Amino acid sequence: MITLRINGKTRKIEVDGGTPLLWVLRDHLRMTGTKFGCGAALCGACTVHLDGRAVRSCATPVKAAAGRRITTIEGVGAVPQGRKIQAAWVTLDVPQCGYCQSGQIMSAVALLQSNSKPSDADIDQAMSGNICRCGTYGRIRAAIKQAAGLSA
Repeated sequence: MITLRINGKTRKIEVDGGTPLLWVLRDHLRMTGTKFGCGAALCGACTVHLDGRAVRSCATPVKAAAGRRITTIEGVGAVPQGRKIQAAWVTLDVPQCGYCQSGQIMSAVALLQSNSKPSDADIDQAMSGNICRCGTYGRIRAAIKQAAGLSA
């Protein structure tokens, strides 16, 4: 039995400790906002927060998340940076197909939680592991800047 703290709620799950956190979230807990992209921690679609840090849930064994604060796209709006990022995403119409956007948002929120006024280089570094096949990178950067109160 593994105890997880997800979006402020305690959940107990009976699953092998080596199971990727992504599959526990999606298949066992039916939290489907976190997406499967590549399965190798290369695309960022599966990004969640562990204790406020952006991590790839497809490569994080659930046992490594036990007892830590897990935040998913379903719960990120509970923090001020999450609300700001989500509002900027809507205002600037960031998504095209939308598949990668939960991972993009999770990485952007982690950036603003650690750096409230990021430079373009900071944004590039924080977002570099998130791939958008539709190429909405310009709108993503503008939304991060808007959420940070910076001019785009």
